[in-house]
Amino acid sequence: MSAQERKRAALTLLRPHTPTLVSRHLVLLPLALLAAACATDDRERLVVYSPHGQEMLAAYEAAFEEAHPDVDVVWLDMGSQDAYDRIRTERANPQASLWWGAPQTLFAQAAEEGLLAPYTPTWAGAVAPEARDPQGRWFGTFLTPEVIAYNSEAVDSTAAPADWDDLLDPRWRGRVVIRSPLASGTMRTIFGAMILRQPTEEEGFRWLARLDQNTADYPADPTQLYLKLARGEGDVTLWNLPDIVLQAEDNGYPFGWRIPASGTPVVVDAIAITEGAPNRARAEAFYEFVTSTEALVDQAHRFHRVPARTDVPTDSLPGWMQGLDLRPMPLDWQRLAANEQAWMQTWDEQIRGRGADYLRQPGG
Repeated sequence: MSAQERKRAALTLLRPHTPTLVSRHLVLLPLALLAAACATDDRERLVVYSPHGQEMLAAYEAAFEEAHPDVDVVWLDMGSQDAYDRIRTERANPQASLWWGAPQTLFAQAAEEGLLAPYTPTWAGAVAPEARDPQGRWFGTFLTPEVIAYNSEAVDSTAAPADWDDLLDPRWRGRVVIRSPLASGTMRTIFGAMILRQPTEEEGFRWLARLDQNTADYPADPTQLYLKLARGEGDVTLWNLPDIVLQAEDNGYPFGWRIPASGTPVVVDAIAITEGAPNRARAEAFYEFVTSTEALVDQAHRFHRVPARTDVPTDSLPGWMQGLDLRPMPLDWQRLAANEQAWMQTWDEQIRGRGADYLRQPGG
């Protein structure tokens, strides 16, 4: 079979709503077993760090290996911040060739630290200037609006918070659950945006302290967040729209959502090749494979991802996506990238679980 025929065969695995037997089995395999298995064959190993979840990563592992039988894709599913931290730690001896997924703030920071290698994909002209690095060290793949989500069995759509400040109303006391932001690019972006909405940083921290007063728990990972919201252990959360739609449509969770009336951060989710990447040629091939038009349409249908590329035909996307009113919030993304680490440290050390005490301090 020729390379082109293998590629066509692989793309059949990416057709919307057509899960494959191999991808279902791979989702169930622990990472340790995958690593052990890959050590026993002589295929070229390609390591990918990504927060995109086991189902999506397993599906694209299977599809790429179908097109490239001599390659063994090994992915590590981790939070965006964790992926950045790991790449930075490994800079002297890179293990991952590709970083697939995180907010552009993290990619911009990594690029400035020399952690990412320039690469110009074939579709580079099809993304807006703000969705790419000027030096080609990262490019946007998805647009990810942040939303207010709620348990639709506990909260009527007309009563759900319509805007960010509504979350501070005392009626939500003990009813908010929020994914811990320390390892979450999504939550770091939301919290950073809430600080930037205020006239001063201190007023931004006071806003977060008031939100903390209403927050019942900070789950350590997205799975725990979804379970707590679905079980009614919390009625309202802040999270990204694609994951909320996925949990509602694919897993049947009772989730509704609202795009805040005053606007929302629209994160550019990006992809990059690491500086000093092992197996660079294979990394470029995987990069192109998962960002092709066919792949982006599949990701839109199966994984509810909004493409950043402007040349993807609108009528090929899911209905809810075609009429999406994003309402982007104007943000100083450079300031956010430069300050989010320090801001999150302040939040963790002074506000988390102590919002009321913080507000009682002078000036609070």
